[in-house]
Amino acid sequence: MDAQISLFEEATRRSKPELNQIRPADRSAHSWYRFVLSYPPHLVQEYISRFEITPNHRLLDPFCGTGTTVVEGKKLGIPCVGTEANPMAWFAGSVKLDWSLEPSQLRAIAQQIAEAAETQISQPAETLRTLSEASQKLILANSISPLPLHKTLILLEQIRLGADSVYVRHLELALAKAVTIAISNLHFKPEVGVGKTKPDAPVVEAWLKEVEAIATDLEVLGSLNQTPAIVHRADARQILNVLEPASVDAVITSPPYPNEKDYTRTTRLESVLLGFIQTKADLRSLKQGLVRSNTRNVYKADTDDIWVAKHAEIQRIAQAIEDRRIELGKTSGFERLYHRAVKLYFGGMAKHLADLRLVLRPGAQLAYVVGDQKSYLQVMIRTGELLGDIAQGLGYELVGIDLFRTRLATATKEQMREEVVLLRWPGKMPAKPYPFSDEAL
Repeated sequence: MDAQISLFEEATRRSKPELNQIRPADRSAHSWYRFVLSYPPHLVQEYISRFEITPNHRLLDPFCGTGTTVVEGKKLGIPCVGTEANPMAWFAGSVKLDWSLEPSQLRAIAQQIAEAAETQISQPAETLRTLSEASQKLILANSISPLPLHKTLILLEQIRLGADSVYVRHLELALAKAVTIAISNLHFKPEVGVGKTKPDAPVVEAWLKEVEAIATDLEVLGSLNQTPAIVHRADARQILNVLEPASVDAVITSPPYPNEKDYTRTTRLESVLLGFIQTKADLRSLKQGLVRSNTRNVYKADTDDIWVAKHAEIQRIAQAIEDRRIELGKTSGFERLYHRAVKLYFGGMAKHLADLRLVLRPGAQLAYVVGDQKSYLQVMIRTGELLGDIAQGLGYELVGIDLFRTRLATATKEQMREEVVLLRWPGKMPAKPYPFSDEAL
């Protein structure tokens, strides 16, 4: 495979991991709120340059997350569109694309809200404000201590009462950021977990700090606000519901990886606080809109696996996982779903890539950031190779696979490859459009 050498391969060779991190010059808008393990903006810059994308093109991120691709594209004057099914991530990505606010007014409104919140916080309370019982069951135990939660709920109420509707979303996103990094007990290493308990926290001060960061960025970004950019709240496997035929020239994205990471846990606390999920039914609905990348969002009615029913290597891997489970005597409900989760994951990606063909223009170039995995009983899953093979079967050209970075696996302590799968859509459907399943027809 004649893959080009990317700056990320050079970074690995030179042992310069800082090249894989967000650079200070790129932080505007991106740092308002980010997923842990998000790829850095300069990855987007590299592939925009390599693909020779200009303001005359349209860039898509179908697994948009918190908006790294679309934000960076908009900064460069390139029309962008994204889809994201996680409501908290969709909200963050959407807000990070809105640079129309007046920074001085944002600061003034925030200061008024802060004063009102501090006044109310200082008043004696017979009982502390808290979440509903149903909502408390959705977050990690001890995610946030009672007093910081009380203060946060008061501040959130004041934001919604005291801010013009134009400013509310940015103020709420600032609170989501402050909650995760300064107010709650959460830590990210990189998995989300609960760290040292904070009996109290400077809630209003932490929020004002994040608001100031947004206002400072808007002073520069406001002049770049003319480029059209939008994130749709949608399932990447149902992309035809929100995108027009032949409307996209390039894709830069990172779908979830096939492992046991429940991506909804990473945003669970702020999702509950802002009201995106309040019950188990809300959470189930959210998970059903995601590619099946872990056993926590596998359901009996799922059928994406039919898309890879005839893919020999995926079927071999799934059977190896099941054989290994039986050999080890693993009998939990989740362990019994490991082999099915793998088939559903690649089936969902095949469904996504099949539908995506209809929204791509001939010659469209694509970059998919994915990672090898051994989460399922140490059976190796070469995600990039498999995704490239599926894409070729659907009529895409596999241009190459770049090394993005290596990461240390939590369980095995071995280095695992994260790669960028490079594809090109020639614009012509193959004779058999669904090669890995007759049923998908």
